[in-house]
Order: sequence, then C-alpha cells, then structure tokens
Amino acid sequence: MAKPPKNAPVKKKAAKRRSQHESILGKHPTGKSFGCFATSNDLVTAKSIAHRALSIPDARINDAVQELRPALIQHHASAEMIARDKRKIASLTKLGYTIDDANVQRFPTHSDTQKGNLTEVFLAEYIGASSGADLPVYRLRHNPNVEQSMKGDDVLAFDFRGRRPRIIIGEAKFRGVPSKAAVEEIIKGLNSSYHGGLPASLQFVADRLYESGQNVLADQVESCALHMANGNLDLNYAGILLSNQNSANPINAHADSNIRELVMISLSMSEPNELVDACFDGIEEEAHGNP
Repeated sequence: MAKPPKNAPVKKKAAKRRSQHESILGKHPTGKSFGCFATSNDLVTAKSIAHRALSIPDARINDAVQELRPALIQHHASAEMIARDKRKIASLTKLGYTIDDANVQRFPTHSDTQKGNLTEVFLAEYIGASSGADLPVYRLRHNPNVEQSMKGDDVLAFDFRGRRPRIIIGEAKFRGVPSKAAVEEIIKGLNSSYHGGLPASLQFVADRLYESGQNVLADQVESCALHMANGNLDLNYAGILLSNQNSANPINAHADSNIRELVMISLSMSEPNELVDACFDGIEEEAHGNP
C-alpha cells in the first residue's frame, strides 16, 4: 500500500465523547451561575453509574445560603402570591390583627419538609444552571399543604432546543447521615419513573402552563407524549443525596441501576442541618417584606 505524501494533512482524532455526567447535566456551573459555590468532581461508581460529587466548603456556606434563600422563595411563592399576602396583611393590621392572624404561611416550618424541599430546590436549580434545561412550573407553589412533602416527580426539567425534546426527571433525598438505604430509595424512585414511561407529573405541568396562559410552552410539554410514542423523546434521570461530608461514599458503593441515561449527584457539607436552618430562618418574614 502506498504511503501518504510526506506533507499530506493528518486526520484529527475524533473529539473525545462527552461523559455521561456532561451529556445529562452539562458542565459544572461557574462564574455567577447557581451552584458555583460547590466544588465538583465527576466519578464513576463501583457499579459503573455516573456520579457527580459536589461539596460545599465551610467557607462557602454563606454563599450557598445567599443563593438558596431567593431560590426557595421563588419556588414556594410567586410575586403575585406575595403581593396578595401583603394586601391581606395590611388590611388586617389596620383592623388591629397581627400578621399571624392573616394566615399567609407559604413556607414549611416542619424540619423534615424543609429538608426535602431544600434538596429538591437545589436539584432543580442546579440542573437548570448546568444543563440549560428549563423548569417551566414551580410545583411547590401548588402544594395544598406546605407542611407536607408534595407528591409527584421532584423535578421535571425540559429542553426543547435540540432536534429531539428532552426531559430530565429528578429525585431528591436529604439525610443527616448518608446510607445505603437512602441511595436505594433514590434509585427505586427513578427506576419506577423509568418503567412508568412518561413522567407522572407531565400533565400537571402542562395544565399549570395552560392555566397561566403559556399555551405555546404548554403545547410543547403536552406533545412530549406523542414524541415518546414516535420514539422521538429523550428521557434523562438525575438523583441527588444531600448529606454530610460522607455523602458520596454510599453512592460510590451502592448506586446500581439498569437505566442508561442516569447520573447520581452527591452534595456534601460538614453540617447539612445547619444549612437548612440558615436557609429557612426568617424566610416567611423576608418574603413578605419584614426581614
């Protein structure tokens, strides 16, 4: 076989394929994007599951609180909801009643609900910042009982920018101490969604969008059912365990699933309970203009 000319151009090697972490989540946020307060390390677990290990150093906890508090307010109450609350509070105050009499609670005070909601909000905001997918509906605004966790998918993020629509389904768990059982709960939830096909909360999202007059986006969300029937819909899955500094360990050791498009996330810090307390302390008053 003849050798190529001495000065013939050499074909460049194919670009390195993106890791599972990046194909689902994208790159870890930098700059002023949400989540930049955490360090990131992309790993592969003992069972070959993609795992993004995030950690918040003690020196960045205040930065995390500054990002999480407004996100928590946004997820729990719209500007219109807060405005209605303020009018109600002002009217009752003129009549001699207290703010408590107005009964305008928007945020949970039960510790377990706070922990679950904070983890869910972090996952939703992180997915949006890293992947560019959109969260069209803040589902916690529609919780009929703020003191209880809400049923349905923890996170549904949509990406309509590509040739094929994509949905990222998220499952979030908080544990003061990480464990194999917590990882298995996350995987069980994601496996259930995977085997169920279309996300259970898809119609809920579409209905809320129609109610708010966002008909074009609602049509896109609702059309995902048809795209799936035609084999033209990508479903990705992301689970997160927020816990102490050992959060990554049980994921690395025990995360196992047959879902191909899955990435696990650990979020570790020295005192996770203190983060929750700092994020929710006085948040009701802050949201209603009484910091």
